[in-house]
Amino acid sequence: MSDFNTKVIEEFRANEGRVGGPFAGAPIVLVHHRGHRTGKENVAPMMYLPHETDDGTIYVFASNNGAPANPAWYHNLVAAGHATVERGTDTYPVEVRELTGAERDRRYDQQAGLYAGFADYAQKTAGVRTIPVLELTRA
Repeated sequence: MSDFNTKVIEEFRANEGRVGGPFAGAPIVLVHHRGHRTGKENVAPMMYLPHETDDGTIYVFASNNGAPANPAWYHNLVAAGHATVERGTDTYPVEVRELTGAERDRRYDQQAGLYAGFADYAQKTAGVRTIPVLELTRA
């Protein structure tokens, strides 16, 4: 895990799910997942989009800061189909579902409308890959 992620995780846990720096004011979740090849447990901090009416459903985006490849956590979550999240002071299991087509586009556009960085990531990956959107629903 990178030093940056380690610091974000520590700050998240010390401040009941709130962090500063580039994520100040943004909704952050810690996603626990196992490497699909290694079996090693990992924790990835990421921004999320809450569902409009279902507090048990959130959306995460495998943007990888606009890199040409999907992040490792994306492959792990899709392979497993489940994970655990820390959201604020609550920790719970989730089921993972990848969104496709218009449903994926709608959620990604919502996130890009709230956080311009996501629009930038989409521009960087245009013609290379479509940034996956995963729905995480409390199990």
